[in-house]
Amino acid sequence: MSEQEIEIRVLPSLDAIDAETWDACACPEAVEGGRPNDPFTTHRFLKALEDSNSVGPGTGWQPQYLQAIMQGQTIGVAPMYAKGHSQGEYIFDHNWAHAYERSGGRYYPKLQIAVPHTPATGRRFLTHPDFAETGLSALVQGAVQLADNNGLSSLHVTFCTEAERDAGADLGLMARTTQQFHWLNDGYADFDAFMATLSSRKRKKMRKERAQAQAFGGSIQTFSGDDLRPEHWDAFWEFYQDTGARKWGTPYLTRRFFRIAQETLRDDMALVLAERDGRYVAGALNFIGAQTLYGRYWGCTEHHPCLHFELCYYQAIDIAINQGLARVEAGAQGEHKLARGYLPTQTHSLHWVNDAGFADAIANYLQAEREAVEEEIEILTEYGPFKRVEIEEQQ
Repeated sequence: MSEQEIEIRVLPSLDAIDAETWDACACPEAVEGGRPNDPFTTHRFLKALEDSNSVGPGTGWQPQYLQAIMQGQTIGVAPMYAKGHSQGEYIFDHNWAHAYERSGGRYYPKLQIAVPHTPATGRRFLTHPDFAETGLSALVQGAVQLADNNGLSSLHVTFCTEAERDAGADLGLMARTTQQFHWLNDGYADFDAFMATLSSRKRKKMRKERAQAQAFGGSIQTFSGDDLRPEHWDAFWEFYQDTGARKWGTPYLTRRFFRIAQETLRDDMALVLAERDGRYVAGALNFIGAQTLYGRYWGCTEHHPCLHFELCYYQAIDIAINQGLARVEAGAQGEHKLARGYLPTQTHSLHWVNDAGFADAIANYLQAEREAVEEEIEILTEYGPFKRVEIEEQQ
């Protein structure tokens, strides 16, 4: 592939690479037992998806993991999938697919470098620390070459880091800017210290919402690590099925994923459950990184005023403050998060399209979209709940 003779392998399963080799690239900071920056690109998380049939045949997510090898050493890996649809990605290209197929092309299958069903920012080109630049370049070139050689319409790298966006753009990929809502920890001692930064009107509303939620008639508890029990997942599975059926038609994760999670991922998770009259009635699942709490799934069997806000957003802030985490990523979309202290934040993706004319059209669209997103972030930030001085400092 290059003068350095880098070999690119495509792995149909994580069984083809051991966890130590993968994680040396995906989470080198955790090699000696620390917490990974990104729990979603660890071997154990991606393998849980695979072993639970949450990806694989029949799901539209067919594993095609990349491995870059130089002189016998793995210098980079990437979670890549052949996609038969655009579900579970959260950076939407449905309009691109429709336009491509209306013009006579075949949009699917496409290649996707991403964590399935997970709109969380993190490294996508997982390079060994000693070969960061070389490994990234090899993985990008290898993925593009694979798509081109197989006559595929496109390659997409979603929720990559800003640094990867810049590096990918330098290598010829098209950069896309979207947005989410994130909460930032300014070294708050507790939740009251955070609320002290809000305008009086927003502070009063937040206190009212928390009081309404806490009055649902039960208790709220957070479980993590060895405190998690199979019965917690029995309850949460019921919540997850209900939410998944309403949002997507069919839940993305299988029941077996949560069984595997209990065995291999429980230290990476914080499950917030609301219990009433001896049974769990609502829950929110978070994943824990070294610096970030990632809000992922919510569901309930009983509806109580503001309980969703409490479990998903306010409890997440409490966890982040208590654990000294720098931020909370609350998942995709949702301008309602703004009033709960979550500010609009840019997210990034990279794209390669095989057809030159279609690529030009998308490039023009991405430029206009980027300008619109930047303007929207500026406007939304002005409507944020913080005192004016706080907004100016965060900008």
